[in-house]
Amino acid sequence: MPAFSVDAIRADGTDLECTVSATGGLSRFLSGDPFRVSYDRPIDDVPRSVLIIPVLSQLCPVAWARGGDVRAPVVDQRFARSLAAVRDALGDMHSFIAGGQLRAPRRRTEVPDRTDGSGLLFTGGVDSTASYVRHRDEAPTLVSIRGWTITPDAADDHKWDVLRARVNSFAKPRDLETAFVESNMLRFLDHPMLLAHYKRHVDGAWYSSVGHGLGLTGLCAPLAYASGIGDLYVAATHWEGIDLAWGSRPDIDGHVRWAGVECHHDGYELTRQERLDLLATYAEESPHELELQTCNDRLDGNCGRCEKCYRTAIGLRLAGLDPIDHGYRFTDTDYRTVRESFERGHWVLGIDERHMWADIRDRARETTPRSQAERAFFAWLDSVDLDELVDSSRPPLSHRVLRAGARAMPTGVYRRLYPLWSEATTIRRRLAQGRN
Repeated sequence: MPAFSVDAIRADGTDLECTVSATGGLSRFLSGDPFRVSYDRPIDDVPRSVLIIPVLSQLCPVAWARGGDVRAPVVDQRFARSLAAVRDALGDMHSFIAGGQLRAPRRRTEVPDRTDGSGLLFTGGVDSTASYVRHRDEAPTLVSIRGWTITPDAADDHKWDVLRARVNSFAKPRDLETAFVESNMLRFLDHPMLLAHYKRHVDGAWYSSVGHGLGLTGLCAPLAYASGIGDLYVAATHWEGIDLAWGSRPDIDGHVRWAGVECHHDGYELTRQERLDLLATYAEESPHELELQTCNDRLDGNCGRCEKCYRTAIGLRLAGLDPIDHGYRFTDTDYRTVRESFERGHWVLGIDERHMWADIRDRARETTPRSQAERAFFAWLDSVDLDELVDSSRPPLSHRVLRAGARAMPTGVYRRLYPLWSEATTIRRRLAQGRN
């Protein structure tokens, strides 16, 4: 049977490193780099049964996709028990999840001295900010993670500095603690290879559609132990009624736990527009400025031109807020740009975006337009077939051909070709953005 094995766990000050080996074809999903995490506080006193949780949280979904096991020298008893429910939830969503077991000869229960604090995975976007508003009486520690949307590459150092500064600027006037976690989880895993094998099965990428619920919460285990965090909140992306295969859902996040810690998928009962309503009420009551960061293309502010920026700006308007006051350059003339971008296929859209725009359309039907441009856009949105817009929006053929070839291509050849293709794709995208 294919299996991953965690061969070594080392904690040194604020740094964690694990080495992993694989059998039965699973090695192609490992890059060969050790798994690494850096925290902003010492983890030397965290027990090994908890230190191992971050790497297990990355490995288990990959092993389950191949019907494989994960072997570990020791693990937290509560975490080990929670994995079965997470595996079953992923299996209910994805037909390629074939099952597998965590095999650890030693299972421990080592509860920290204090578990009365709370933590919130935080980016400064709509969802995580709404979760802060919901739990602000708890004064949660704001936890930000580098390794997914911000890579560990030196080229992304500036992005990470910008995100840290932005989170700190949100936390300081509200008297909140922050925590910053850096990991190579998507360098340790061969994410392009995972994408090549499973992109055809999912609406997004591997980590968004499969891995990030367990993966991100698991990264926080040593931090939670060292900080006395007993409740960890993960803001919901979607809401009740959306049956979308996504790596973070109530039946995934809500089952993740370890000694002294419960994880919570937060805000699932609210649509995105209702979360914006919550933020509108908070903005009226709070003495603090509220600037959101949701851009797909920038972290040092919002570009105001990508699909997510436009979507958020229109949602803010529907909530009764002026987007300009909250980080978005948006005027009535932008409504025409949004419509043209949809109709000309400037944006690659998925089922996720279809639900987001349907939510906006539902609210627009209940809202009196404030201008002729807004009225015209609302009328168009009410009449357009969103499913058709999504169906006509597909990644370039070159993307699909490369992934198809990679499934049969020798691993070494693919790893040499992928960086060249990725760099060319980035250059092409930047040129296209410059023309728009």
